[in-house]
Amino acid sequence: MARLTSTDDLRRIIAEPRPATKTKILDALDEQSIDFLKRCPFALVGTTAADGTIEVSPKGDEPGFIRVEDPKTLLIPERVGNNLAFGLSNILATGKIGLIALVPATGETLRVSGTAEIFDDADLVGSLSSLGKPALLATRVHIKHCYFHCARSVVRAKLWDPKSWPAASRISFGKIIAPRIGADASVAAQIDAGVEGAYTTRLWTNS
Repeated sequence: MARLTSTDDLRRIIAEPRPATKTKILDALDEQSIDFLKRCPFALVGTTAADGTIEVSPKGDEPGFIRVEDPKTLLIPERVGNNLAFGLSNILATGKIGLIALVPATGETLRVSGTAEIFDDADLVGSLSSLGKPALLATRVHIKHCYFHCARSVVRAKLWDPKSWPAASRISFGKIIAPRIGADASVAAQIDAGVEGAYTTRLWTNS
């Protein structure tokens, strides 16, 4: 057997989880997960389009940027980005969302799944301000289940071990975009300079 086609095939290789393991899956945030989110500066947010396409978007901000409204509800601020808005469009289409929250130097990650809505209420986005700038939008997440994932994948990856990190590098968006718009290397350099500005002087604005 090469290609697995059923859950029975899967469970012949990966055993059923222990009953105790299943008990860690909660339907609301507990004290540890609330504290974890207060320290979290980065998360990966997954959404599903109407045609089933999956998108995963990185979200990063000051620690605690994912606000706990109550143990069953989260608020995620939307900041400036590339304006593709795939994830936001998917939420409007299907309302499905999942996220993995990370805290530097902590191996465990927090997984949350549920449904989501998008709001532009002035008071709400204002309450999610950072450095005096209100959020563009607020995504309210209604939690269906949440749980901590053990640290083994992070430990294997040596994710938080600086001695294991490769040399720093930068992706050239100019090399990707310029050939597709019929432009030359000089335009590619201009694109990369613009991206650098987005990382520095225009971190909080697209102007």
